[in-house]
Amino acid sequence: MDNKAILAAVDHTLLTQTATWEEIKQICDDGAAYGCASVCIPASYVKQAAEYLEDKLPVCTVIGFPNGYSTTAVKVFEAKDAIANGAKEIDMVINIGWAKDGRWDDLLAEIKAVKAACGELVLKVIIETCLLTEEEKVRMCRVVSESGADYIKTSTGFSTAGATREDVALFKANVASHVRIKAAGGISSLQDAADFQALGADRLGTSRIVKLVKGQQAQGY
Repeated sequence: MDNKAILAAVDHTLLTQTATWEEIKQICDDGAAYGCASVCIPASYVKQAAEYLEDKLPVCTVIGFPNGYSTTAVKVFEAKDAIANGAKEIDMVINIGWAKDGRWDDLLAEIKAVKAACGELVLKVIIETCLLTEEEKVRMCRVVSESGADYIKTSTGFSTAGATREDVALFKANVASHVRIKAAGGISSLQDAADFQALGADRLGTSRIVKLVKGQQAQGY
């Protein structure tokens, strides 16, 4: 198992409601020291973190998080605001109710609008797999493939379950070749991380992997 390759795919994450600046700084320090792909943090800390990191590591943040039911205009504003503050990657939550209603064109239009706000920066689309049927997941793979987004992401980590091996395999079988995959939520071991990568995940959203490599007890997202 190549820990360096695993760490290079990790969006080192802290999104708890109680996150403090001292904790965010630690996430930034660890993410940079261990060669992570990014730090994924609340939008309110993006500007501080971007200034603190001084381009040592990309800052990622979440919009429409965690429920996804903000209006499209709000999500676009959130994305633009985060980018103005220094975010290099945006993880957006879809409107899950629209998926349940079969409003695929509206979902496509919303993702396209957020991607337009992101421009050349990375957009990851969280579809919250634990709340969708297999048919809905497959349809969302098609929507994301058509949208111009860069990644499809399994989970917020704040719903009823996180990433599963089955969902990552389903994504790999159904997204277009240009769409990358992010597994997030519940990645509790280095073996989990390696398994998700072997199934096709290019990114791993987790707070635990760096802690495990450091030999610390790992709980949470």
